[in-house]
Amino acid sequence: MMQRRSAPAQRRRPMTREEALARQERQQRRRELEQESRGLARGPLDLPFFILVLLLTGIGLVMLLSASFPSAYYETDGRNPMSYFLRQGVFAIMGVAAMLLIGKINYQRFRALAKPLLYLSVILLLLVLVPGNPLAITRNNATRWLGIPGTSLQFQPSEIAKLAVILYFGDSISKKKDKMRTFRYGIAPYAVILIVLALLVGMEPHLSGAILIMGAGAAMMLVGGIHWGWVGGALGAAGLMLYVVVFVIRYNTSRFDMWHNPWLDPLGDGYQLSQSLLTIGSGGLWGVGLGKSRQKFLFLPEEHNDFIFAIVCEELGLIGASIIMLLFAALILRGFWIALHARDRFGSLIVVGVMTLIGLQTFLNIGVVTGLLPTTGISLPFFSYGGTALSIQLAEMGVVLSVSRQMKPTKAG
Repeated sequence: MMQRRSAPAQRRRPMTREEALARQERQQRRRELEQESRGLARGPLDLPFFILVLLLTGIGLVMLLSASFPSAYYETDGRNPMSYFLRQGVFAIMGVAAMLLIGKINYQRFRALAKPLLYLSVILLLLVLVPGNPLAITRNNATRWLGIPGTSLQFQPSEIAKLAVILYFGDSISKKKDKMRTFRYGIAPYAVILIVLALLVGMEPHLSGAILIMGAGAAMMLVGGIHWGWVGGALGAAGLMLYVVVFVIRYNTSRFDMWHNPWLDPLGDGYQLSQSLLTIGSGGLWGVGLGKSRQKFLFLPEEHNDFIFAIVCEELGLIGASIIMLLFAALILRGFWIALHARDRFGSLIVVGVMTLIGLQTFLNIGVVTGLLPTTGISLPFFSYGGTALSIQLAEMGVVLSVSRQMKPTKAG
């Protein structure tokens, strides 16, 4: 009896290039859906932006060590001249870790934080203004901090308010679309929020913080689609108010007089700005050398904080200071590039808010230090001493990286 031979196995037809690409796309989409279901962002983070953040943070720590060394030495009687640097370094490590963690989260999850963070910031700002509050900390005639008595744990509620405005405005504006061109939906609710927060921050007093909140909110409203006429009207009203306050009411006249000519009282009200200008001028083209500043030896006030850029100019000169300003410009431009290529309106808006905040703060700080603007307390991002501020700034960079991981594909060439 003959055995029936089994039919030969059919050979699979090799896939064409188009079929292989389609299969890869299906597999990639399946992985993306799995990541989204776990609340993770997909795709690689934007490497140029990430490198620029690390560069500025690293250079900022080096300059903080140089600028703060004398003050820390005298404050600790020589026991710990690196105290400012070590504390800032701990917050920098925490901030970078937070940046990487936030960068892995799907930024759509941040919508849920918008309202709670806004309510929390208002409560914290009110706590700062409560008379006799033991948690409120006053320095240099300004009550801007909350902290635990007897410890070094303290933070500025205005920093939380900035992030709250960005997330809330991004979430709300992204849902309104064409309604943003109307006064009822596009102007009124956001103007009320900005005015309330700016008043609370301004009462600390913290004028620069109020300007930053207003500036970030206004930029997001503009990108969100409000009519240009409202922008022009707001700028005109702000200019008129400033004119009335300065030249009619003559509020804080001495500050503006010292801004125009700090040499009128170089040992009094004009001392800080005159010392800042001397510090910048002594650096020349190439600087006196890293760590060799003379003005940081208790001549220049706030040398490791608001006026650290003057030390940068003295030690690194015009060339070094220009390179650092170019790094800031590259970071800001790259951030707006990410906003242009964001996946949706919400991602684009929150990146615009974050980068406007960083750009405006950098401009104001350098403007104050160089005498371009009247002296007011505002720190330089990534450089000035302040652990909470640095950690929040790095966390905000994580938000931008989260958006960058879901950018729309761009054409090569």
